[in-house]
Parts: sequence; structure tokens; C-alpha cells
Amino acid sequence: MKPSQEGLNRREFLKIGGMSTLALTLGTTGVFSLGGSSKAAFTSENPTSGFSGYGPLVEDPNGILDLPKGFQYKIISKSGDKMSNGDLIPGVMDGMAAFQGPKNTTILVRNHEIGTNHQYPVNGKNPWSKGAAGGTTALVVTTNHEVVDEYVTNSGNIRNCAGGPSTWGTWLTCEETRELGHGFVFEVNPDNPENDMSKTPIRDMGYFSHEACAVDPATGIWYLTEDNSPSFFYRFTPHDRSQTLGSLQKGGILEAAAFDELPSNQATQFSSGQKVGIVWKEVNPERAKEDARDLNCIRFSRLEGAWFSAGTFWFDDTSAGEGRHGRVYRYYPATNTLELFYESSSANDLRAPDNITITPWGDLWIAEDGSGPDRIIGLTPEGNVYPFAYNRLNGEEFAGPVFSPDGNTLFVNIQNPGLTFAIWGPFARRNAARQRAMNHAAPPADFAPIVSDKLTAFAEEQGISILEAAALDRHGIHI
Repeated sequence: MKPSQEGLNRREFLKIGGMSTLALTLGTTGVFSLGGSSKAAFTSENPTSGFSGYGPLVEDPNGILDLPKGFQYKIISKSGDKMSNGDLIPGVMDGMAAFQGPKNTTILVRNHEIGTNHQYPVNGKNPWSKGAAGGTTALVVTTNHEVVDEYVTNSGNIRNCAGGPSTWGTWLTCEETRELGHGFVFEVNPDNPENDMSKTPIRDMGYFSHEACAVDPATGIWYLTEDNSPSFFYRFTPHDRSQTLGSLQKGGILEAAAFDELPSNQATQFSSGQKVGIVWKEVNPERAKEDARDLNCIRFSRLEGAWFSAGTFWFDDTSAGEGRHGRVYRYYPATNTLELFYESSSANDLRAPDNITITPWGDLWIAEDGSGPDRIIGLTPEGNVYPFAYNRLNGEEFAGPVFSPDGNTLFVNIQNPGLTFAIWGPFARRNAARQRAMNHAAPPADFAPIVSDKLTAFAEEQGISILEAAALDRHGIHI
């Protein structure tokens, strides 16, 4: 470090280097509140450990959604209500993404897991297949949780289950089927809805029962899960990795994951905490599942949600494990290593994990799909779980949890009767260090630095890890 940089603070140092308004409300605010304070903090001096949720859930007198004390919810969209243009809001809400919109709004892009017939289909003007009722919609939501616009973004699909956001502001929506010529990934631009791109399948991303996908922003490579038993884990390397609008339509290489050394191809041989090297085997996109099977690739039970964060790809297997309660895996592209991070041993801990997201403070949040009553479960870097929400609509699954860009609002769906919620309250503050802790193992104790209480407090205040604080201290940064 140059002498002139001594005494710089961390920032300078790093720079150098309807039902929604009546039936579920109390009072005149249009929301349901569970009381409590507005302050949230971690329960440990170490910002990367010790957080164990928000306490007991408070029973909702409306019989819809139990949340911890201090949190509020509002139903912002309901199937059968009218969109901005007068069309009816489609049903069966599923995966979602949240993008920064104009004037500090959030633009939600939302899947509708509909087949060929439904009471509330996606009625688009430019469908890919006229006999299909699925597709996606978008909602423009203010910081006051008001929907100021709602519209169709693509249509003519079947069973739009999950998907994943791109780094350039679009949404990849995945068809969870392989019937009637469907089973592809489509790219949706909420700023240019129902354009020709939205009805053009990205065929090189495979013809199979897609669930979710996520992109590694460092490489532009996409990772995909398959919701069909047995399931396979895929990656798609685009020919054009510029991560720009239209780049995916230029095609790429599709591969499936296989064990590097283990003789069996069954994921059941994993034990908690075990890490295994994997290799990638190229498959023909038009027969991806058949090729993955013939090439002896890893067989999972039934893969569901996916999320990429801080160099790590997360995904879950909804019916895997000794008790078939579900597993959570993380894959490290840098080392081609796959790890079983968590296996549920009890339905009380976690049952049937589905859609996932990483919270602004670094925990993994999981929507259950276990035929109800379902919950949103938090999973910490230490492998502990805690409940955040309890769905009292028995038998109806949570879907599509995602945070607003500012981290202050959680959006989530209940598939039937088709509800989209905004939830806000004393969420923990954004914590980049905890996010990194969630995605990378801590160093062995013998190699960890010995730090003072002052340095620990500084790390917590700045939202950085103990290792980062120790490195700054070593380089003469004033603390």
C-alpha cells in the first residue's frame, strides 16, 4: 500500500482497490400489523454468526399469514382482479424476480404455472403457442407497496415454474414440462413486454422439465435445475458471454454434472458437509435428460429452487435425504466442487424445499412446498433453521420469495387462490460479510487471526468479516 493511503477509511480503501384492501386488513391502513419495534440487530458481536431469526410467529387473526412480531403484510395482487388494462390477473403465481424501476419503484416479474386451461389464463397479445395458458406478468410497486401498473410480459407457455434474473435486467422463465412441444426457457424483458424475444425459446438451454436457473456474473455461465425424477443438474455456457440483451439467443453449450471420482451416480451417497469434485459432460439440448442418463450423470431426486450468490450456486432437492424431507446443496464453480450443505432430519425443521433466495443479510430463505401448511424457512451460515412465515391456507404453497432492490420488502406468492404479498418490518440490515460467510467456509481455527474486541466491534459496525477487518488493521487502516 502506498504511504499516502495510510489512515483511509474502509470505503476509501475499497474504492481504491380487493381482498388486498378489505378482508386482510385492520384499520384504514390497508395492511395487517403484528406490532413490535422497528429495530433489528444480530444477537452476536460477530456479524457472521449468531442470528437465529425473528422470534415466535404471531397468529394472524385473518387466518392467512403468521409472521414474527413487528412485521406487516399486504396483498398487492390477487388472481381474478383487474390489471391496469382491464384484463384479469392470471392465476397460479410462482417464481419471481425484482428489478429496480423508475422513481424508486420495484418491478416484479412473476411466473404463472398454468397449463392449457385455467379460469384465469395469461391472455397475451403475442403468445408463443396459442393453446397454452401460462406466461409471465409484471407489477410496478412503489415504496408504499402500491401497485401502479400490472401487465402481461410473455404468454403462450405451459407451467412457467421458476427461472432466474439476468444481470442485464431480464427474467428467464422456465417451462416445467415436456409435453405438447413445450419444455424451454424464454427471456422476458419487463421494459419491452411481449416482444419477439419473449416468444423465442432458447433451445440450447435444453428441452426438459425446467425448474430454475441462475447466472454466475463473473463468467456469464448459467446453472439450471430439473424438476422431474430423476433430476439432473445442468450448466449452459453461452457462445456470447457479454451478458447483454440478446446474447443468450446466440446459443451455447449445455452440459450435465457427473461425479469426478465416485463410482455411483446417485446423489443419495452424500452425507451432510461432504464435498465432492464434479465434471461436466456435454449433452444434446434436444435430448438433455436422455443424454445425462446415458452419460452416468448425477441423479438427484427432484430439483427445485436455484440462486447464485458470492461465487456460489445454491439449489435444493425437495424430496431427498433419509427422511425425504429435503436437502440443500451448494456448488463452487471456482473449484468444481459440490457440497451437501444441509439435510433436513425432521419435517418440523424443513419440509419439501422449493423456491429459494439469499436475504440482504446473507441467510438462505426457502419456500416450502409440502402440501401444507407450508412456511418460509431461514437457513443460516451455521446450518441452523428458523421460521419466518406460516401459511394458514392449508395445502397451498409459497412461491417466488424475493427482496426488493433496497432490501426493505419481501415479495412472495401463495399459488392458490393466487395472492402476491408485500411483507415489511424490522428486517436485519444488509450485511455483505454474512453473505460471504454463507457462501464460503470459515478458515480453520488454527489459521484464524486473533483479534481484539475493538476490531470485532469495528467489523460488526462496518458489515465486514473478522478476516477483512484484520486485513485492514494489518495494512495500517485507521480503526
